[in-house]
Amino acid sequence: MKANESNLNKFITMSNVQFVIPIYQRNYDWTIKECKVLLNDIKDAGKLNREHFIGSIVYVNDNSTMTSVQELIIVDGQQRLTTIVLIYLRIYKLAGELKDDDLKNEIYDLYLVNKHAKIDDKIKLKTTENNDKALKSIFSNVVFKEKSNIIDNFNFFEKTIDENNYLDILNGLKKLIFVDMSLDKRYDDPQRIFESLNSTGLALSQGDLIRNYILMKLNSLEQKYIYENYWEYIEKNARDETLNKDIVSDFIRDFITSKDNKIPNKNRVYEEFKLKYSINNIDEIKKYLEELKEYSFYYNKLINPKNEKDKDISLKLYDIKYIEVNVSYPFFLNIYKDYNDKVIDKDTFINIINLIESFVFRRFICDIKTSQLNKIFASLYKQIKNEKDYYKALEIYLFKFRFPNDNEIKNNLRDKDIYKDKNQQRKMYLFRKLERGNSKEIVSFDDTNYTIEHIFPQQPVKEWRKELSKEDYKYMEKKLHTIANLTISANNGELGNKTFSDKKNMNLNNKEQGYKYSRLWLNEYLKTIDEWNTKKMEERFNILSERFINIWKYPNIKIDNTINCEIDIFEADDPTGKKLDYIIFNGEKLNITDISKLFSYILKYYYNQNPNFFFTEEIQNLIQITKNKDELRTEYPIDIDDIYFAENNYSSERKFYLIKYLIEKFGMEDELYIKYKD
Repeated sequence: MKANESNLNKFITMSNVQFVIPIYQRNYDWTIKECKVLLNDIKDAGKLNREHFIGSIVYVNDNSTMTSVQELIIVDGQQRLTTIVLIYLRIYKLAGELKDDDLKNEIYDLYLVNKHAKIDDKIKLKTTENNDKALKSIFSNVVFKEKSNIIDNFNFFEKTIDENNYLDILNGLKKLIFVDMSLDKRYDDPQRIFESLNSTGLALSQGDLIRNYILMKLNSLEQKYIYENYWEYIEKNARDETLNKDIVSDFIRDFITSKDNKIPNKNRVYEEFKLKYSINNIDEIKKYLEELKEYSFYYNKLINPKNEKDKDISLKLYDIKYIEVNVSYPFFLNIYKDYNDKVIDKDTFINIINLIESFVFRRFICDIKTSQLNKIFASLYKQIKNEKDYYKALEIYLFKFRFPNDNEIKNNLRDKDIYKDKNQQRKMYLFRKLERGNSKEIVSFDDTNYTIEHIFPQQPVKEWRKELSKEDYKYMEKKLHTIANLTISANNGELGNKTFSDKKNMNLNNKEQGYKYSRLWLNEYLKTIDEWNTKKMEERFNILSERFINIWKYPNIKIDNTINCEIDIFEADDPTGKKLDYIIFNGEKLNITDISKLFSYILKYYYNQNPNFFFTEEIQNLIQITKNKDELRTEYPIDIDDIYFAENNYSSERKFYLIKYLIEKFGMEDELYIKYKD
C-alpha cells in the first residue's frame, strides 16, 4: 500500500483512468446537509487561498481490464468523490449559461470525461447502476423521475453555485488535499483495509460489511453475477417498505439466529457471518447466498405483511407486527419455510401464529419481562422441529415459561394502565382486536379519525361529582386509564369531559356523536346503560375480559409432568410453599432443593465475585450484611465469609426477587434454571 498526501485536482485530472464505484459499495448516501458543509469548506478555501484537507481516498489499481483506460476501484471515499464531480458538473453547466466556452471545455475534458474511453463510458466517474443512470441524465439533460440523492444534490448545487461565487469555488477545488491510498491486489488485502477504515468510525452497517466481505475478493464479472442474482434480491427483500428503511443487518442477524439457535450481538453480526461462511470460491458463495436469498423472501412478508398473497395469513402477520415482537422473526423464518415446503399446512401455520400472539400479548398484559423472549424464540424452533405435531409440541414447550392463564389475565387486565402505554400501535391493536373479536372481517381504525376515549374523563366536569358517590369518584380516578374505562370514538373532541348522559346521547347538528349512535361493538354495552359508576365499570370489564380470553386464547392442554421441567428463574411461578428438585447454575446441575439454600448459594457466589458491591448503600438497603449476627432478625443467618453474616429472614417470594436482582446486576440473566418438585 502506498499512502501520500496529494492534491485532489491533480488526482481527478489524471488521463486514461476511470474512477469505478464497485457494486459492493453502499449507495451514494450524502444528502444536502453534507453537501452544504463541503461546499462551504470549498468556498472558504477559495476565498482565503488556503489548503483544505478532506480525508482519504482508498482505491485499487485494477490491471485486469484489457482496455487502454485504467480502472481505479474506489474502496473508500466515494461519497466525497461523487459530490465533487457533481460540483464540477454544475460549474460546467454554468459555464455554458455564461457562454464561457474555454472554461466549459476545460472542465469537460479534464474533470468529467475521459476521451480515451468507449463512447458509452466516457464519464470519468462510473457509479453503481441506479446512480449511474441519474448521473447520465444530468449530462444529457434528461428528466430522471426516480428518487435519487444524485439528482437532489445536483439541484442544490444548481441553486447555490452561480456567477457570483463560482470562481471562489473553482479556486477552492484546486486547494483540496487528501491522503492518496493506492492498493495493489497482489500484495494488499482490500477487505482487511476496509475493515480497518470502518473501525475508525465510518458509519457502515453490519449489512454493508457483509456485502463487501462477499464481493470484494471476486473479480468484476463475478461481483456483477453475485450482486444481480443474489445480493440485490436480499437488499430489496430486507427493506421495511412502510418506513422505507434498509434492515439487511437485522435480517442477517435473525437468519443466523434461526440457524444457530443463539443470538449474535448486534455489533458482531459481521464477525459471526465471517466465522460461519467462507468466500473460498464462488460456488460456496452461491450455495449459502441461495439460502439467504430464499429466507429473505419470507422475511419480506414478516416485515411487509401486505406482500403475503394469502389474505388470512397476511392479516395474522399484521397482528405480529403491530405488537412489535420482532424477536420472534428467527422462529417464524423457519416456520415460513416449512409452510412453503408443505411440511405444515395453512391452518397449522395460522394456529402457530395465534399461539405466539397469545403468549406474547398475555405476558405484556401481566408485565412479564420481555428480555427473556429473545432467548425463548432463538431456540424455539429447535425444540419442535422433529415433532410430528408442531402445534402440540409448541404448546407444551411454551409452558416451560410464563404463559399467563385466564385468572392471571383478569387480575392484571383489571388494573393495567392501558392508556399510558407509549406504543400507540400496540394500544390500537388491542382495541382493534377486541372490536373484531373472532370474526374474519378486517377492522380498521385508519379510515376514520378514531381515537381512544375515556368514558369517565381525564378532567371531568363538576357534574360528575354530583352523580357519583365519593367512593365511586375515587375509584374512577384510580381506574381512569384501565380497559374498562376506555373505548374508541371518532368524536373524542366533542365528547370531551362531559357527563355520561351527554356522551351517550350527543347529537349536535344531527351528527350522532353519542355512544348510542356508534356502530362499534366496543360501545354496545354503553348503549344499554344510563349511568357510569363502579358497578357498571365492573360489568363492562367482565364483558371485555371474557372477549379478551376468547381472542388471545390460553392453550387447551392438560398440564402433566412433561411440563414440569427446568425453567429460567425469571419465568418461574411464585415459589411460596414449593420445593425444588434441583437447579442448573452456570451449566452445572446442583442438588439444591430448598429456596433458602438457593438464596444462600447465590448470595455467597456473587459475594465472592465482588465483595465491595455488597457494602454499597444500594445493596445494604436490600440485604442487611453485618459482622454482628445479633443485629439480624433471623435465627439462622447466612455466613457469607469468616467475618460477615447476611440476613436470611425473607419470604420465598422476596428471596426470588433478591436472587433475580443479583443475577441482573452481575449480567448473568441466562445462567440460572430451576426445577420444582412435581
